[in-house]
Amino acid sequence: MKMIKRRYVLKFPPQSGDKPLSYVLVKEYDIRINILKAEVVPGKRGNLLLELEGTSSNIKNGIKYLEQHQVECSPLDKKITLNMDQCIHCGNCTAVCFAGALTMHPETWQLQFNKDECIVCELCLKACPMNLFEIDFHNGN
Repeated sequence: MKMIKRRYVLKFPPQSGDKPLSYVLVKEYDIRINILKAEVVPGKRGNLLLELEGTSSNIKNGIKYLEQHQVECSPLDKKITLNMDQCIHCGNCTAVCFAGALTMHPETWQLQFNKDECIVCELCLKACPMNLFEIDFHNGN
């Protein structure tokens, strides 16, 4: 079976903190989980940006399982794009990119953008003095 990766934003209700939801995704649905961003406050709603890796069927069934436990699951439907042609390679965006998607080449000092590492935190949009980053909305499925 072909393995795929999908990114989802999960919103957890306050009462979900006592359930081993991620454990079940791994053990019962054979899904690998990579937490890209988390905002969790005990007793309140939690938000996670996850990258799920597994078969299409397993991911679909795992999402159904989460939704049955009142977890809102939204496919990540946006990406960051960069107009590299106008970039002056100042490096401002690299200072805020904690995911490591934006780096400076150590020899040429040219900006490098690894889209696969981007978690769409949007910090680069504000950091770029040239306003060269944009949000690209698309279908996340």
